[in-house]
Amino acid sequence: MQLSFSTHIAATALGALVLCAPLARAETKTHSHDHAAHDHAHSHDHSADDIYHGHFDDSQIAARTLADWQGDWQSVYPLLQNGTLDPVMQHKAESGDKSAADHRVTYETGYKTDVDRIVIDGDTVTFTQNDVTFGGTYADDGYEVLTYKAGNRGVRYIFEKVAGDAQAPAFIQFSDHAIAPQTAGHYHLYWGDDRAALLDEVTNWPTYYPSDKTGDQIAADMMAH
Repeated sequence: MQLSFSTHIAATALGALVLCAPLARAETKTHSHDHAAHDHAHSHDHSADDIYHGHFDDSQIAARTLADWQGDWQSVYPLLQNGTLDPVMQHKAESGDKSAADHRVTYETGYKTDVDRIVIDGDTVTFTQNDVTFGGTYADDGYEVLTYKAGNRGVRYIFEKVAGDAQAPAFIQFSDHAIAPQTAGHYHLYWGDDRAALLDEVTNWPTYYPSDKTGDQIAADMMAH
């Protein structure tokens, strides 16, 4: 579980939709650095909604750069703690057999982090943890395609630190429900020093929205999905 940079690992998952807790990952895992090998002209491409929910063809996957996640980002964990996201939990309880309180327990684990702010500027990623700021320069390290037990899939886009502060993690892995270049509206982030171990994290998925969004705007966005 991701609590700080001193812990073993930290996290998020494409299978973990903003309104759905992540599902345990199955054994299937595909890694690719050879992005040019993908044929993106496919007559059976899934829709944007299909992709958001984890249903897509390999031919639709494309490489992405840090340009997709540029900006100043805030953690949503404080919003869960102060009650701003209570309407989101209630919205979830309106379908299925879990109460709002049950969902809140899941998201308490999922969103938990002490990294309140992340700023991505070019290839530099800066983290603010307990009012202490540190960062590093990150380079593309490919992506991983994960298959979940429910049958849906996700893509983790991975970047490796090539310079920077010792406190900055060796690897960061983005998941934002997209599988090709596009500007992210929010994202879940995994980070740590063990690339492979991060791929096994499906219970803790710190989530970040633009820092200029209010808590009410973020809650409305979550319920819209």
